[in-house]
Amino acid sequence: MFFNPLTFLVMILFFCLLFFFFLMAEWNVIALVFAKIGIPPRYIFSALFLTLAGSFINIPIERIPQEAMTKEKWVRFFGVRYRVPHVGKHETVLAVNVGGAIIPCLLSFYLLFKTGLWLKGAAVTAIMVLVTHWLARPVKGVGIAMPAFIPPLVAAILSIVLCRDCAPVIAYVGGTFGTLIGADILNIGKIKDLGAPVASIGGAGTFDGIFLSGIMAVLLAAILT
Repeated sequence: MFFNPLTFLVMILFFCLLFFFFLMAEWNVIALVFAKIGIPPRYIFSALFLTLAGSFINIPIERIPQEAMTKEKWVRFFGVRYRVPHVGKHETVLAVNVGGAIIPCLLSFYLLFKTGLWLKGAAVTAIMVLVTHWLARPVKGVGIAMPAFIPPLVAAILSIVLCRDCAPVIAYVGGTFGTLIGADILNIGKIKDLGAPVASIGGAGTFDGIFLSGIMAVLLAAILT
C-alpha cells in the first residue's frame, strides 16, 4: 500500500530539513560522534532518507472488521493534518510502515550491536514507552497519533542525562523503540473502534515523531562533539 501519511507541505519540510543536515555533514559541521563508533555520518543520513522515502510504503499484515468507517478525507490532530486513505470496505487494514518501523528498528539494532549500549538503550526505551503511551491518542479515521516534537525532545534529554558521550545513539534507539511500543503496539486494541481504513504501525500519527528522533540524534552528534 502506497500513500503519503502527512500533508504534502509537511513532507517537503522534512525533505528540506534532511537536505540541510546533509550539507552540514558535508561541511563537517556535524561532528564525528557516529564516526567514532564506526558509522560514517553519511550512512546515518542515507538511513534517514530511506526512512522518509519508506514512509510512503505500508505492508498489510491483518484486516480488522469495522462497524462504521469514517467519511472524512482529512483529519487534524495537534496542529497536523493527516490524509485518510480510501479503501472502500468496512474494515481496517493493519499494516507496518517501512520508513517508520522497519528501517528505524533495523538501524537501532545495528547501533546497539555496534556499541553494546543495551542497558542504557533499554532504560531510555522503557521511559519513552511510558511517555509515548501517555501522549498517544486514538484519532478517528487515522489510528493512533501523538504530538510529533515531544517524544524526540524527551529522548534527547534522557540520553544526555544517562550517557552524554553516546547520547546520539541512545536518543535514536529510545525514540524509535519507545514510540513504536508505547504509542502503536500497546494501543493496537483500540484500532477496532476508530473506523480508520488503514492503521499503520510506525506510520501516520507516529511517523513524524520517529523521523524527528533521528534528526534529534544527528543534532546531538553536532552539539556533543
